[in-house]
Amino acid sequence: MSVEQSLLGKDTNYPTQYQPDILFPISRETAREAYRHVQGIRQGQDWWHVFEISWLNSNGIPQVAIGRLSLPATSPNLIESKSLKLYFNSMNFTTFASKADFKATVEKDLSHAAGAPIRMDLFQVDELEITKPQGICIDDQQPTRLEQHPDASLLALATDAEEVEMQLYSHLLRSNCPVTGQPDWGTVFIRYQGKKICSASLLAYIISYRQHNGFHEQCVEQIYADIWQNLNPNKLMVYATYTRRGGLDINPCRVSDQDWLVEPIRLARQ
Repeated sequence: MSVEQSLLGKDTNYPTQYQPDILFPISRETAREAYRHVQGIRQGQDWWHVFEISWLNSNGIPQVAIGRLSLPATSPNLIESKSLKLYFNSMNFTTFASKADFKATVEKDLSHAAGAPIRMDLFQVDELEITKPQGICIDDQQPTRLEQHPDASLLALATDAEEVEMQLYSHLLRSNCPVTGQPDWGTVFIRYQGKKICSASLLAYIISYRQHNGFHEQCVEQIYADIWQNLNPNKLMVYATYTRRGGLDINPCRVSDQDWLVEPIRLARQ
């Protein structure tokens, strides 16, 4: 089925009984077709924070937690976000013998939908710490040209083009859900080793996503591929921390080298 046939953007009754078949997988391959030869496009993780998790213990008492899902970029499918929200809400009135039983059930169901093993870590509701972004913020740069849709020709090397290793970030990433048109906001981190990137050109490129329709994971992969193909770094990492919508935030990361895979963080705006 296409994503247009999913529950996204439709009025939906929230299930009150455990309903694993509500999960809606979306193939990654169609969006990746143009980047299939880019090194690292299938290397990395998607981390999801799920803030609306609840189930019943054996005494019928509600349990609550925050979940962090780890979905490998090698998985053939991502999972459509509204179906994931409805799946977790379907468990609100379901009894599990233990937290471990609940966790094992979720990991089995999500792994089946994604076509690859998914891990879930559970945190107490006041346990996740807020992290400050690391690197150089480029949001004060003044690009000479702005576009309304992603344009890789905006990317350029710095005039000196010396060899460097550095991490830049911007809070100005914005794109739209390709089905509902709702805006998605995020902070994007770019770590690279190679000839120095022109910060103003990189900011112009990030801003060009403001009217782009694409899922979070697809936007990160397009950013990664455009930088890799146009600026030829030796090593590259692109990591976006998107703000929460519907009780979920999505945080995809792609890396050219596995040793550059980051530890997942949570920013204040999430």
